[in-house]
Amino acid sequence: MIKRGSILVLVLFCFTPLAVNGQFFGKKKKRKTEKVELSSDSVSIDITNLVFKNINGDPVYYDKKLQSKIEELDKTQKWEELYPLLTEYVSNFGTQNFAHQTYYLWRLAKLTEIFGSPAQAKPLYALVLKHHRKGLNISEVLARYDSLDGNKKQYFVPLDYYYDLVEFRRQVDTLIPPRGVLTTMGPMVNSDHEDYAPMVSKGDSLLIFTSKRNSVNTGINKYINEDIFITSLQNNNWGKAEMFERINSRYNEGSGYLTRSGTELFFSRCESPEGFGNCDLYYSQLQGDTLWTEPENLGETVNSDGWDSHPTLNVTEDTLYFSSDRRGGFGLADIYYSVKRGKGKWSKAMNLGPIVNTRLNEVSPFFHPQHNVLYFSSNGHLLNFGDYDIYKSYKIEGAWSEPVNIGPLVNGKGTEFYFSIDNKSEYIYYARSEEESMKNLDLYSFPLPMEGQPLATTRFTGKIQTLTGKIPQNAVVSIIDLDEGVEVAPKFAREDGTFEFDLINNRNYLLIVQGDDIFRLEKLFFLDGDMEYTGIVERVASTIEFASLEFKNGSAEILPEMHTDLQKVIDFLIDHPTFNLNISGHTDSSGNALLNLKLSQQRADAIKRYISNTGNIEESRIFAIGYGSEKPIVKEEKTDEDRKLNRRVEFEIYRDPPKKEDLSSTGNY
Repeated sequence: MIKRGSILVLVLFCFTPLAVNGQFFGKKKKRKTEKVELSSDSVSIDITNLVFKNINGDPVYYDKKLQSKIEELDKTQKWEELYPLLTEYVSNFGTQNFAHQTYYLWRLAKLTEIFGSPAQAKPLYALVLKHHRKGLNISEVLARYDSLDGNKKQYFVPLDYYYDLVEFRRQVDTLIPPRGVLTTMGPMVNSDHEDYAPMVSKGDSLLIFTSKRNSVNTGINKYINEDIFITSLQNNNWGKAEMFERINSRYNEGSGYLTRSGTELFFSRCESPEGFGNCDLYYSQLQGDTLWTEPENLGETVNSDGWDSHPTLNVTEDTLYFSSDRRGGFGLADIYYSVKRGKGKWSKAMNLGPIVNTRLNEVSPFFHPQHNVLYFSSNGHLLNFGDYDIYKSYKIEGAWSEPVNIGPLVNGKGTEFYFSIDNKSEYIYYARSEEESMKNLDLYSFPLPMEGQPLATTRFTGKIQTLTGKIPQNAVVSIIDLDEGVEVAPKFAREDGTFEFDLINNRNYLLIVQGDDIFRLEKLFFLDGDMEYTGIVERVASTIEFASLEFKNGSAEILPEMHTDLQKVIDFLIDHPTFNLNISGHTDSSGNALLNLKLSQQRADAIKRYISNTGNIEESRIFAIGYGSEKPIVKEEKTDEDRKLNRRVEFEIYRDPPKKEDLSSTGNY
């Protein structure tokens, strides 16, 4: 298994990057959406302007004359002269320069803020953090990056809190409950052993995956056997998984990738004597209903003397992406690619570069079947919810964007690997473990959340504040997709009240803001390009009055104009199940005091019934008390305005129940 720290380097030479004994675990020998073209203008992500043209050239770039000039300008602080020379030098970095000359990246990032923009500098700071080894004050770099980054882990609502919000949401018709996340594929697919590397093909009707279920325990030793299995969709359910007979051998096979037609298979075979390294990539073609050609090694232009696995093809199926721990990379395992030439031959494998790859592990790439988006698993990128997380990166005009974590509705505290999506981007298939370990991997499938959607590239930003400009604390911002019901992970508003979400354009959404000290804010909106929104929230005071709660003379009937304000109270009680409500009714001093007392109690009771029935709120949480004219605001009523002030209904929202002696004998508790 993968360890952190210095042991990690030792493990790299003993095992593959993903665990123990087998192909990925084996010892080394010695909504239906139209396809759209993404451009840098349509994707709200970070793309550096630098082109690293020497990544697949010399691993170390060195120009003595240029470096001396750079050091001289740096020492004399001639920043304007330094900036273009440093840009030129860094653009020629080889893979090893990123490890040993990250100071140059750090200096270039700071100068880019001055002579370029903070947005251009941000991905350069990210490069420093992803590739540094030693010799830098990394806390200073991290602080600078954090000042520019708005997607910190602490802004995402924890999963258990998310599920609480989901339960509250079920009680309100306007808020659509989610379709479910973190759902396993069940016993027809999963086994008691590790199951992983799922991939759907042939109109999303076939699924292949890797399993250790054929491993044999001899009593003393356990013989690990990894094979490829296949299952088909039958009446909207996946059938019983069967062996991929013509491909599996006495060696370890796995990490299969079927082309969209289902007629070509790429996979990894390990510990075969004909291989170039521990694990190699192979190819087989369907000849009939079930007859596959003898697997063919893709050759040394693709494979290495190390570990090569996890193949995937791009949209046009002419570029092969895979993971390898071969020498000369950025870290322990990197993502590489090879381009298909004539007669089915593949070009020499090339490193994908420092934007996607880090000093740690990048594995299990998956290229979306319809869009230029690469998904992969990593433990080396900056926003991380557990051990290995799933990320996505956009290919824009030949350059790769800064990878985006696809969020906590997919990435948990444990390990997530082998991510794949169906053609319509409706469902996710991947392997995960509840622990930070590769043990007990199971296959999961559920609707793909918004953060993982390839077309979630339109930015919705906002800010919330009160009428007086104060920022509510710990406010939770949720977005509901009203058209397709795609789940969006809620976030906490930042300290300055701002928030941001990347959403699918041209859809109807509902914005919801909730907090302990504010009434719920709801806003319907149609997303048509990047949008900014400012929301005004009402604070929940200890005692609240609503101007709308004006009863007709002598009546306790709830009027339609009262509904909006009463709904605010209902929403607050739904969102905060530990809070209670005290309703107190008051009249003016005109008329009979006993009749006034009775009328005020009837009005308080009517409001209690309305809140309880409309919001399905337990009656035990609501206390209704009529005081008549006993507690006037204006002691001596002289005008109609005085009497109007005294005719009121007050709400008190609190956690602790009121004392019995504070309640009238006619109250309910």
